[in-house]
Amino acid sequence: MRSTRPDIALTALVVLGTACAPGPPATGPDAVSDEALEEAGPENNWLTYGGNYYEDRYSLLGQITPDNVGELGLVWSYPLELRGGVETTPLVVDGVMYVTGPWSVVHAIDALTGERLWRHDPGVPRLRGRLACCDVVNRGAAVYEGKVFVGTIDGRLVALDAHTGEPIWDVVTVDQGEAYTITGAPRVVAGNVVIGNGGAEYGVRGYVTAYDADDGSLVWRTYTVPGNPADGFESEALRMAAETWSGEWWVAGGGGTAWDAMAYDPELGLLYVGTGNGSPWSRHLRSPGGGDNLFLSSILALDATTGEYRWHFQTTPGDHWDYTATQQLILADIEFEGALRRVIMQAPKNGFFYVIDRETGEFLSGEPYATLNWAEGLDVETGRPNETPEAVDGTQFKLIAPTPLGGHNWQPMSYNHDLGLVYIPMQEAWTMQADEPEWVYEEPEISGDTVQSAAWNIGISMQGADRPSGGYLLAWDPMAQEPRWTVELAGFWNGGTMTTSTGLVFQGGGDGRFVAYDAASGDPLWEAPTGIGILAAPVTYTIDGTQYVTIAAGWGGARGRSGAPYGDAADFDQKGRIFTFAPGGTAEMPDPPRRRELFVPEVELPTDAATLMAGARVYGEYCGSCHGAGGGSNGAMPSLHRATGLTHRNFHRIVLEGIREEEGMPSYAGVLTEEEVTQIHAYVVSRARAAVSAAENQ
Repeated sequence: MRSTRPDIALTALVVLGTACAPGPPATGPDAVSDEALEEAGPENNWLTYGGNYYEDRYSLLGQITPDNVGELGLVWSYPLELRGGVETTPLVVDGVMYVTGPWSVVHAIDALTGERLWRHDPGVPRLRGRLACCDVVNRGAAVYEGKVFVGTIDGRLVALDAHTGEPIWDVVTVDQGEAYTITGAPRVVAGNVVIGNGGAEYGVRGYVTAYDADDGSLVWRTYTVPGNPADGFESEALRMAAETWSGEWWVAGGGGTAWDAMAYDPELGLLYVGTGNGSPWSRHLRSPGGGDNLFLSSILALDATTGEYRWHFQTTPGDHWDYTATQQLILADIEFEGALRRVIMQAPKNGFFYVIDRETGEFLSGEPYATLNWAEGLDVETGRPNETPEAVDGTQFKLIAPTPLGGHNWQPMSYNHDLGLVYIPMQEAWTMQADEPEWVYEEPEISGDTVQSAAWNIGISMQGADRPSGGYLLAWDPMAQEPRWTVELAGFWNGGTMTTSTGLVFQGGGDGRFVAYDAASGDPLWEAPTGIGILAAPVTYTIDGTQYVTIAAGWGGARGRSGAPYGDAADFDQKGRIFTFAPGGTAEMPDPPRRRELFVPEVELPTDAATLMAGARVYGEYCGSCHGAGGGSNGAMPSLHRATGLTHRNFHRIVLEGIREEEGMPSYAGVLTEEEVTQIHAYVVSRARAAVSAAENQ
């Protein structure tokens, strides 16, 4: 185990750092064992989602430095083909890169040349995308003993042969009659593949499950919130948690889905899992008698071999604002008040940066890293937030910060052990929120692969706030709990970070720029414009002595599914692509296709008010979350205001026959009628006509 000296001396909290020293290089995916994962640096390869079990995304490779980073050039790029946000962290094992894309498709790529080795589409029914609150994304795979593991949007965990892409086993991890999804990357811990799930916005009960890596058999399952007491409790921990709930919370599932964050300490034998928001969001509707509602918005420490509860720390008791604690968990060793402590660092949605003892769950320190008004600081002994009464009053609209998208969302942060700084993709915005007093849980209608209806069950109404918003790259000192420097970015929604021992930070932005910054000062040193909004975090690796840096670009996700990217990227069509750079790279940067012009087709459609009103209603229920208000998406999904004449001529076949299902547009046969499709089409064309008129009058 490696310790690194702090560069900034502080009295209360001195970061010494934790990361495994690199072991011998792997010899292909068959050699990715428990030992190899425990020794991952990362160096040469990038074997796990966060670079190592500590999830610090800190590279020890030394070839690319602040002095020569300007020599980086493109070596190759690779198209991901399908539309949707790209949130994957590529894995690299001895010259082979494994990446995931929209719809949980897995690609194996020659990491030296960018040539495809194999591609596996797990065949997720496209209509299941209606259950994905925040786009049909996938954050990555896991590699272990010759297998590649991926979770799918429809709730399966699939094991593939790492050499061929052929399926080895495939298990359903959820009740597919409920609104579960999987978007997170699996982790391999002690021979088991661990996966969580999402869906709390629709009404589900969260849990995390471990499967045997050899055959996919279930090893253990740990629920994150209690179920109906009449059915009994799965553990004493859940019996204890149930005392913090009231009412009939189990009707809407309760929430607490573990949809992203995990980290593992092999010495302690503890797996750390971040849990999500409640279902519904409103605490008054979910648990009308009050209570902390354990284990919502918490960090859970579990026995890695059994899944048994060891301890918890709740960042937002009784969560009321969708302040998940599913954001990245970074493990480090620090000296706190003269004693060496093993800690977890997290910047969850709620706007506070936490340092927690990872052996005991004890709160060590915490301060706001982003603008917030829902609480006035944290209790210095317990870390419990001091809530403001106005923020929890659901009877009328209140101005709240952060928004449900958080001060920091899933986009990974990174930790530089030498400088003692954490690099956070931070964002600031405001919203107006109030309870929906007439809310009643609406159960989704799912029959096989067909999703008849799937309503959001959040119990909260939101309105825009007349306050500025922005996105930033924040260098945060966890020792002093204060910022060291901040870079303002082009917009609100940006990519994750990676840092290096040579003093660099890499981050992509919603404007399509991939940038290298000086890790000590934040000065920009190099950039490459991709034309594609970037959400994912980069990785670095070496082949034959040359260091490469890879970023997966692809606009989408909760903010970008229908909302436009920023800057130059707003002019281009947003389809995902992998970009790999190295010193002296000379490949030509591909020019992404420009967005089509606004277009009104010459088609015979009704124009009466009744048809257009009906079309607006049906469109809003089934189409708006992807194609944007009135069909005018400028994000990852196609704008119907720019659709071609061919699309309009085949509108009914596209919607009802699924002739573009392979591209991601599902068939709504059995869900929509011919008349409803005509109403939608008429409404979309009317809005396209209005958009053209508005553009001409500017």
